[in-house]
Amino acid sequence: MTKANTQDSSAQQAREQISQARRLPPGLAWIPGAVTVVLLLMTLDYLFNLGWLNIVTGLETQFYYAVVALLLPLVYLLWSFRASARQATIPWYDYLLSAVTLLIGGYFVYNADAILERGWAFAAPDTAIWASYAYWLLIIEAARRAGGWPIAVIVTAFSLYPLVADVMPGPIQAFPSSLEETAMYHTMSTESIMGVPLQAFAGLVIGFLVFGVVLQKSGGGKFFINLAFALLGHVRGGPAKVSIFSSGLMGSMSGSVISNVLTTGVLSIPAMRRIGMGRSFAGGVEACASTGGVLMPPVMGATAFVMAMFLDVPYASVALAAVIPSVLYFLGLFIQIDAYAARNEIKGLPSAELPSLKATLKEGWYFIFVFALLVWMLLVMQREAVAPFYATALLLVLNQLSKHNRWRWTDVGETLSGAARLFAELIAILAGVGMLVGSLSMTGLSGTIANDFIHLAGGSVPLLLIMGALTSFVLGIGMTVTAAYIFLAVALAPALIQGGGLDPMAVHMFILYWGMLSFITPPVALGAFAAATVAGARPMATGLQAMRLGSVIYFIPFLFVLNPALIMQGAPLQILLVFVQALVGIVLFASAMQGYLIGVGRLGHGVIQEAVIRALVLLSGLTLALPGGGMVPLTQLELLGISLATLVPGVLLAKWSQHHAPKGSVHTGH
Repeated sequence: MTKANTQDSSAQQAREQISQARRLPPGLAWIPGAVTVVLLLMTLDYLFNLGWLNIVTGLETQFYYAVVALLLPLVYLLWSFRASARQATIPWYDYLLSAVTLLIGGYFVYNADAILERGWAFAAPDTAIWASYAYWLLIIEAARRAGGWPIAVIVTAFSLYPLVADVMPGPIQAFPSSLEETAMYHTMSTESIMGVPLQAFAGLVIGFLVFGVVLQKSGGGKFFINLAFALLGHVRGGPAKVSIFSSGLMGSMSGSVISNVLTTGVLSIPAMRRIGMGRSFAGGVEACASTGGVLMPPVMGATAFVMAMFLDVPYASVALAAVIPSVLYFLGLFIQIDAYAARNEIKGLPSAELPSLKATLKEGWYFIFVFALLVWMLLVMQREAVAPFYATALLLVLNQLSKHNRWRWTDVGETLSGAARLFAELIAILAGVGMLVGSLSMTGLSGTIANDFIHLAGGSVPLLLIMGALTSFVLGIGMTVTAAYIFLAVALAPALIQGGGLDPMAVHMFILYWGMLSFITPPVALGAFAAATVAGARPMATGLQAMRLGSVIYFIPFLFVLNPALIMQGAPLQILLVFVQALVGIVLFASAMQGYLIGVGRLGHGVIQEAVIRALVLLSGLTLALPGGGMVPLTQLELLGISLATLVPGVLLAKWSQHHAPKGSVHTGH
């Protein structure tokens, strides 16, 4: 077996262990691809206002109903009743559930005009009410299959909440509704199933998911990995730095931590192992890099688009706000890897084994060109809804002109089927989470829960932030990041904005970052566990390594909430100063985490000596990165003074330690 085949095999095994979606029988294998084609035609007709499919895109709500009606039946075909089941054939009841879901979805599409004009969300005919009951149950079951039990339990509890709102304890007591009223509101209002999450999916996310799938299938992943190896493979700890570069680029486009790990990890992890890095360390690097990729512009996954809808700002504003935090995160990761490699004298790969930069660019230059077009359309033209479709069309044309990655018909079929699985999984989760938002809206709790949070925190903004961080993290463990973000954007964000007077963009980004942390933090750490599968490492050890390597991400959200200049809110000079200060602070922090500082060398020899020096450098980094004033009771000048007062003794002690260390144990690595 060749090296490439071995890598493909390990990637496939890892995918099978993580993904629960099943393959359809040969006679039905065409269905997902056909669904994707119909969905794309509908979306293009809606976004470009072509008027070809007015029967399903004439009304905005009708288009939303059509998207759900098309994709939700797929969930019952692609996901088993039990996640552990690996049925060779699809049982009869899944065919029945799929057909019923399609019929009920079609009923709502057909009656979309009446639902809007006659106010069926508040008074509907009996048939519509019974259809609402059935759809309610079917969506919960679809969310369970696609997203797991935690989402299903939370969605069920919240969707039923309006029925018992009047008997709940004080802070969460609200106006009750009957079962009939609740069912009508969930399925026929624009605040629940058809609310913000679904609107973001239909209006923005579809195009970017297609772009990510096409990019991957056309060899974009391979190109970015080869480019990273050509640029960084030869430097110390090269393959680990390659992982940062390639996973950052791919993750920013795929929007999925797991698929990112399984795409770039099968190449970067074995390369890291070859230069002497441990299995769990290599897995931890890949998990951190893939997690950061989803936080990196220009494409950041479904959650960022939902955020833009909640904030009522262009997606480009969210992407711009995410630039500095993502740079700080990747810098912290890069410095840790460099320090680890320097301290352990780990070199890069021999140049003879690396791809040629010239040959790599010659083969895949058009990926960079397409990427540039996407960024230009997002940031300059601000056409975020249609930008990915133009970028995808250009990519397909240039790809067919290239002799290296030209598609065959089988590639077209695989791409369409792969996209359908992504769409179906996301629509089930978003429709379910929509009911959660709908219940809070229906009972009026979304307007009062913010005051309850403020009261609980005693009006203390720092305590509110800590509560927000912990809540986001806990929900991120049990739910997808998108689901956790949506709930907190409704329940918690207003409390932080109103009670703390904090910047709305900073607050929403804060929630997103803390929700993402569950991917690298045990006991769940899904990103780290996926990387452990590829690396052949112990999952918990990989999770702990990922937590240490990605440690900078735990406090970056506090930095930009305390000073919104870090998310591009402020005067250019202020943004630059705060950015430089945070940059240096994070270099010091990351160096202290690994016990090695560039230009200084190893930070101490011996347990006590090293602990003291690393603590001094760590404190110096934190105080330098921390923005002064406001909630921080120290000025910027005072913080700078503390930083220097701890850094100078730390550096002097490190130099003294190197001078007095036993021969052969000093490695300065200048």
